[in-house]
Amino acid sequence: MTTDSIQLDIRTASRGAHWIAWVTRDGRDEPLDSVILVGRTQADAEAEARTWADRLVADPALIRS
Repeated sequence: MTTDSIQLDIRTASRGAHWIAWVTRDGRDEPLDSVILVGRTQADAEAEARTWADRLVADPALIRS
């Protein structure tokens, strides 16, 4: 997803009994604004991250870095 030349992507990783997901910016690997979202499954974590990314696109003022 793109907003005014900002490229947002979603990354996931398995962490023990749960999955984490985070939104990245401009092709970087680190979480945007250090936000990590947790889900029971990879799909749950991705859905949480997608919701967060949609909020960032709707209101770019939420992006601190």
